[in-house]
Amino acid sequence: MARILAIGGAHIDRTGRLDAPHRPGASNPGAWETHVGGGVFNACRNLARLGHEVTLVSARGGDAIGEMVAEAACSAGIDDRPMTFLDRATASYTAILEPDGNLVTAVADMSIYDRIAPRRLLTARFRDLVRQADLLLCDANFPAPTLETFGLIARKTGLPLAAIAISPAKVVKLSGLLEDLSVLFMNAAEADTLAGSHPHRIEALRDLGLGGAIVTSGPEAITAYLGEEQAAHMPPPLPALSDVTGAGDALASGVLHARFSGHDLATCLEAGIALARLTVAVPGPVRDELTPSLLDRAIAELRA
Repeated sequence: MARILAIGGAHIDRTGRLDAPHRPGASNPGAWETHVGGGVFNACRNLARLGHEVTLVSARGGDAIGEMVAEAACSAGIDDRPMTFLDRATASYTAILEPDGNLVTAVADMSIYDRIAPRRLLTARFRDLVRQADLLLCDANFPAPTLETFGLIARKTGLPLAAIAISPAKVVKLSGLLEDLSVLFMNAAEADTLAGSHPHRIEALRDLGLGGAIVTSGPEAITAYLGEEQAAHMPPPLPALSDVTGAGDALASGVLHARFSGHDLATCLEAGIALARLTVAVPGPVRDELTPSLLDRAIAELRA
């Protein structure tokens, strides 16, 4: 199993699920759910439940939401190392979902992450965490200079660095460290933000210096490369869809887990798809009862 040091989003996800298809400009009946989420935090919880040693560094406010995040980290078995700002509110993500689970719109209140300056990754305490890691992991929630500093740390230490794009608006913050990334997990819109409308997306991403990319495109084929390996996988239709929030983070977790188990890229994609399917079948961005054996059974079902 791997020792993983992660930086990035850990916050509250509020989800409003509509009772009927969305009507723009009108009051839409529905119900609210609240879950702890965040791109890198979702991945960290999955990886910890799959048996990896995970340390998380994020920003947190001095409020009840911050306490909820801390409790969720403890429950998942994460070594939680927050940077706490007592006078600030913990970040939040509020999404509106159609009855079938697809996203209508979302609001991200993430200003607290802007307080994580590059110098906070240069302390003796943080350097000690880096020395204990086998893999570095981030998402695009932190400021670009801070993420570039994380990329520099990866380059100087030789540690692999994986990243989760989060959104088309945020993925541009990773532009300055693409050559330091071993793999970037993103959807088609995020990939096109980096590569432009290139007819050969994977080639364009390689030309940017990106060491690896996993690109999802809804129900269409996932295209990917890791170093010299290249693969594509058509995900089967979903048997059930409760909530798409966290699906991409789950896919990233499954791929990283399989890679550290020594599998090739095609097998890693199977693991990622299987974990995403497990995740979207339940409310919230993670599957709390996730275990290695549950994932193995999901992979076997995928192959059947």
